[in-house]
Amino acid sequence: MSNEIDFSQFSQLGLKKSVLRGIERIGFSTPSPIQTQAIPAILKGGDLIAQAQTGTGKTAAFALPILNNLQHNGKIEALVITPTRELAMQISDEIFKLGKFCGVKTICVYGGQNIKHQIGFLDKKPQVMIATPGRLLDHLKNNRLKGFAPKIVVLDESDEMLDMGFLDDIEEIFGYLPEDIQVLLFSATMPKPIRDLADKILLSPTNIKITPTEITNTDISQRYYVINEGERNDAILRLLDTQEPTSSIIFTRTKKEADMLNEMLCSQGYKSVVLHGDLDQRQRRESITSFKNKKSNILVATDVASRGLDISDVSHVFNYHIPLNPESYVHRIGRTGRAGKKGIAITLVTPLEYKELQRIQDDVGSKLKLFEIPFSQSQGLKKLLDLEVSKEAVDIFGSIGTEVDQAQFCLKLLTFYLQNNKIGLSKKQIQNLSQESKPFHAKKPKHTQRSNRSHQRHSTHRNKVR
Repeated sequence: MSNEIDFSQFSQLGLKKSVLRGIERIGFSTPSPIQTQAIPAILKGGDLIAQAQTGTGKTAAFALPILNNLQHNGKIEALVITPTRELAMQISDEIFKLGKFCGVKTICVYGGQNIKHQIGFLDKKPQVMIATPGRLLDHLKNNRLKGFAPKIVVLDESDEMLDMGFLDDIEEIFGYLPEDIQVLLFSATMPKPIRDLADKILLSPTNIKITPTEITNTDISQRYYVINEGERNDAILRLLDTQEPTSSIIFTRTKKEADMLNEMLCSQGYKSVVLHGDLDQRQRRESITSFKNKKSNILVATDVASRGLDISDVSHVFNYHIPLNPESYVHRIGRTGRAGKKGIAITLVTPLEYKELQRIQDDVGSKLKLFEIPFSQSQGLKKLLDLEVSKEAVDIFGSIGTEVDQAQFCLKLLTFYLQNNKIGLSKKQIQNLSQESKPFHAKKPKHTQRSNRSHQRHSTHRNKVR
């Protein structure tokens, strides 16, 4: 890319008017860093490796060039491979919206759908196929995709496909594809198996990396609360009551934890739904639809299940535990503060997790602001008013009724009640904790310059009988 070209606007990225009309219709104004760097590179026709988290605008980064280059030749022109059916449906939806004025048709191919029904959609001559690896490979092995020869192939959320055991399927899928294809690999992280896969299926790719610092959104107010381990549920209830979020996602580490938290919230009268990997397709779709349509305003989710979710108007994100790594933190909080709107990201931290919080702050280049867990006035007063007055209390109050000012006595009792119902650490306690804990600075990894050697794509499976 020339330094003289200004890529601060979509109109300067080399996109057709029909594509720009779709961008304008959706309401995108300024391209994100991944879009600014990836779109011109993809339009040049070369292979690409892009390291960027969900929430950075990467779907549009590959969707817009695909739409721009459609030939409408009656065949599948682009293939997007993604780990989950939910992500496949969302990518399909976004491509369809962006391509409103491009005449684009998409087809989703994933497990759990009737095979004949899926194949029947091909009669409508879609240009873009979005597929999960297992079902796509099944179609290819059984020769159900006649004349299947896409010109561009996108591997989205590649590290998630690695975690889900799909890399062997990906290699096998490439055995059925033409040699002269453009391959785009998107991944939040680049573990060795992903780098090895890239060496096999990409040819002299352009490399783009969007760092966590570039991703962090200034429209998101990042806060943390220090609590004791057994206070997480109480803390969530108080924060929900005092913050009054219009729509919130609560991230948990495990599926069991997500279920337990969701059940607790529902029992307290909150409109909550859960999303994790153990739910079947119908259950997951119901949860997502309920949350998107605002029938429920709380979504309790695990990281993997929520990967790729594109839900607007999320006012709050809660980290029930501190995320395991900076990438996960950025991925989570990126669910709020979208499209120019303000958002709040709240992380619950125990004293034992304090060093981990410091590490995340260092890595993402953000300073989280400390708050104390507030007293939930509505919940606290409800509990107080629901208390049954005991005979002993009546007797004591009767005996001292003439000796003390009753208003002062009530205020003292309320003060005592508040003190005994306080949770979390005070700012003074946290200052002491901060002084005792030396800041943890993660060592920066040494980067080695990889040779940019030109080589032919790995030809394994190329001679397989189709």
